[in-house]
Amino acid sequence: MRTLRALVLMALLVCAGGMGANAAALTRAQALAALSHSEPQQRLAGVRRLAEIGTMDDAQRLIGTLADADEALRVITTAAVWQIWGRSGDIAIDELFARGIGQMEAAQLDHALATFSQVVRLKPDFAEGWNKRATVNFLLGRNLESLQDCDEVLKRNPHHFGALSGAGQIHLQLGNAQQALEFFRRAVEVNPTLDGPAQMIPLLEQFLRDKGHDST
Repeated sequence: MRTLRALVLMALLVCAGGMGANAAALTRAQALAALSHSEPQQRLAGVRRLAEIGTMDDAQRLIGTLADADEALRVITTAAVWQIWGRSGDIAIDELFARGIGQMEAAQLDHALATFSQVVRLKPDFAEGWNKRATVNFLLGRNLESLQDCDEVLKRNPHHFGALSGAGQIHLQLGNAQQALEFFRRAVEVNPTLDGPAQMIPLLEQFLRDKGHDST
């Protein structure tokens, strides 16, 4: 559900200034092929290019790179996935979406909620519109509404590790340890770089064992 500000900033850098000459020259097909290259710098070039031009299908391919042995590549890949997810394919919707993000960053949460509600009304298939509204609802303390939005995200993008992690956080706040554990496990399965959920998993497993519940 939540988008880490550092990752958003990194995604912007990837788009605006992080593109090397080799990455900029790649076609989409070449960028996809580079993801399986033996050299980390070649894989990095592919990730950076896809951050700029990749499709939702390409984001699914990038998710496989989140387990790469190169730590820097994992971080940039996470940012690239977020960047692709944030493109709706409609200029007007993207402008509205950007306005909502600006309102979130300015802590204008009621305005952001209205903006993202307009986004999902106008383009309901845009999963990230639902995800951002889930984030705003969470920040406003509207946990059940946020969970409903997370569910809408996952209907459209089952591998959305942000929504999976966010749903886990909400269930944790609501005292639903088993559900929180399940969502955290799913989030880490998709994105092994998620430190927070990864740290919570053994704690929740132990908690459930202490309570006499089967956490498997």
